Amino acid sequence: MVKIFFLSALCCFAGLSEPRPSGSGPPRRIVSTAPSVTEILYALGLGDRVVGVTTFCHYPPEATKKPKIGDYLHPSLETIVGLRPDLVVAETTGVRHAERLRQLNLNVLDIDDATIAGIYDSIRSIGRTAGVPARADALCSRMRADLDAIRASVARFPRRRVLFLVGRTPGRIEDLIAAGRASHLNELMEIAGGDSVFRDSVAAYGKIPLEELLSRNPEVIVDMGEMSETVGVSDAQKRAVVELWNRYPALAAVREHRVYAVASDIFVVPGPRVVDAARALARMFHPEAGL
Repeated sequence: MVKIFFLSALCCFAGLSEPRPSGSGPPRRIVSTAPSVTEILYALGLGDRVVGVTTFCHYPPEATKKPKIGDYLHPSLETIVGLRPDLVVAETTGVRHAERLRQLNLNVLDIDDATIAGIYDSIRSIGRTAGVPARADALCSRMRADLDAIRASVARFPRRRVLFLVGRTPGRIEDLIAAGRASHLNELMEIAGGDSVFRDSVAAYGKIPLEELLSRNPEVIVDMGEMSETVGVSDAQKRAVVELWNRYPALAAVREHRVYAVASDIFVVPGPRVVDAARALARMFHPEAGL
């Protein structure tokens, strides 16, 4: 409580004692607390208004030059206050910072981008708040058209049984965490012509036993399990991941050489680049589509 009181006093000193009134014009100083938020802001042409991002915000490249508020899990409230934002955009899913930020009388916009529909809603919500609703509508229309085109391009091919791993023990096929039904990755796999072998899992990302994976026998394995840091991953590291799976030659994905090691934010950041993620998945599932 002492820390909150101190930061509240700092907000008052900085002229942020009250949230920005809706009639005072669009926000000019925006802090992003998540990579997805940063990508949406830049896709809407609002990069010049961004005054703070997380250390996990890698795209677009110019965002990396912005002042850092800390990482996604542990943003610095002092740093955020010191940037004097008139808007802070926060995710309602995952790590929740909005309540602490509101205790500091900061103007906070919550977004929920856990699904494709949620991404569209988030883009439109940010667009309205920032005074660029037409740009937001246009961006959503382009994304929807691109995703529909990807879906149509693979529709004539048999659907693939897919495993998408987002976590496991480095160097070992253990402690596996897979994308489940509630994740936006599940939706992207469906658009790309695949069906997650764990789409019956209620959790967005759940731990799965190796025996269950083997019994479900995926035809494609997309392994991001060792790539928590997506920047600077070498081809040698990716090859080592693929080689791990050669210990299980009975798996259809291994027999058919359809194990892919990936290390890109496009798969885990629910923003405008989900189109790129869907296209990349479609190329893995159906290279014959020529995407």
